[in-house]
Amino acid sequence: MKVALVYDRVNKIGGAERVLLALHEIYPDAPLYTAVYNPKGAPWAKVFPKVIPSFLEKFPFAKSHHEIYPWLMPLAFESFNFDEYDLVISVTSEAAKGIITKPKTYHLCYCLTPTRYLWQSYWEYFKNPFWRVITKPLVVRLRLWDQIASSRPDTYIAISQNVAQRIKKYYRREAEVIYPPVDLKKFAPKLYTLHPNPYSQKSSAYFLVVSRLVPYKRIDIAIKAFNKLGLPLKIVGSGVEERKLKRIARSNIEFLGQNLTDDELLQYYQNCRAIIFPGEEDFGLVPIEAQACGKPIIAFEGGGVLESVIEGVTGEFFSPQTPEALARVVKQFKDERYKPEECRKNAEKFSKENFKKKFKEYILRCQAIQHRGLTKRV
Repeated sequence: MKVALVYDRVNKIGGAERVLLALHEIYPDAPLYTAVYNPKGAPWAKVFPKVIPSFLEKFPFAKSHHEIYPWLMPLAFESFNFDEYDLVISVTSEAAKGIITKPKTYHLCYCLTPTRYLWQSYWEYFKNPFWRVITKPLVVRLRLWDQIASSRPDTYIAISQNVAQRIKKYYRREAEVIYPPVDLKKFAPKLYTLHPNPYSQKSSAYFLVVSRLVPYKRIDIAIKAFNKLGLPLKIVGSGVEERKLKRIARSNIEFLGQNLTDDELLQYYQNCRAIIFPGEEDFGLVPIEAQACGKPIIAFEGGGVLESVIEGVTGEFFSPQTPEALARVVKQFKDERYKPEECRKNAEKFSKENFKKKFKEYILRCQAIQHRGLTKRV
C-alpha cells in the first residue's frame, strides 16, 4: 500500500508534529506534503524520506508568515496530485483536508480541530470591529471553501471528544476519537530516570507554563494571577505575544524561551509543583506530558483537558476563565494531595504505543469495508 501524509505547514514543533512523527513510524516510506516547509523551524521533518511543499513557499515571507496568504491556502492543497497513492492521511487544523483525491485513493483526515479563526474562535481572532468588517468578504469565501473541503475526506478521526463534537457541529461529519500520542519514555517522574538531574538542587517551589505564547492560549491569565499571588512562575515557550506578556509580568515570573533541550524541559517538568494550563485547548499534550512526569495540572475547566485530567486525582480545574478564578485555586493547592504514581497511571492511557495500535486497527477496518464493496465513507 502506497501512503502519503499531508500537513498544513511544516515550520515549527508542537503536538501535531508529534502525531506526524508517530505516523512516520507506522509508514516510514510515506512522503510529507505541506503548504510551506521551513527546515530551520522544523528540524524534526528531516526524518521523512521527502517533504514536498506547494507553490506557496516561493512567495515572500510565506515560510515564516504563512498567515498573510490565507486566500492561497486552498489553492496550495488543491494543487497536489495524489493519483499514485492508495491512502492519504491529512493531519490538519486548517486547509490540508481540502486535498483532492480520486475514488481509488482513500483519504483519512486526522482532524486537530475545525479551522479556528473561521468557526469556534472567530470572535477571538477578529476582536477589532474595523478589522472584522474589512476581512468579512474573505472570511465568507473561506468558510464556504472550508465547508466544501470538509466533505472531501472519506473518514475523520478527531483528537478528542471535544473536537469530534465540533466536527459534527461545523462539518456535519461523524468522527472516531484517537487521542494524540505522548512518548512516555521521554517524559517520566524522577524515579523513572537513570541520569543525574542537573536541576535537582534548584527550588521546586515554582509553578510551570509550557506553551506557545499566542492569544488563544490565554497565558495572560496565568501572568495576571501570579502577579497577584507573588508566587514563582516559570514560562517555557515563545510566540507573537511574548513582548506583551513580558511587559505585564512582575519579577516573580521568569521566561525561559523555547530553545530548551529535551532534558532541560524534562527537569523543569519534574521539579515544578504543578502545570498551569489557562487556555481552552482542542486536547492539549502538555497536561499529558506533565502527568507522565508525575505532576498535577491546574487547568481552565473547558476543552480537551476535561478528557485528560481527573479532578482531585491528577489536577484541579478553575472557572470562569479569569485571573481571579485561577488565583483562588492556586491558593488552595496542596502538593501532598497528588500522588506521582496516579498522575503517571493516567498518562499511560495516551501512550504512543496505544496511538499506533488504534490507528492501525482503524485503517484495517476501513480497508475491510472497502474490500466488501461498501461505500468508502465510514
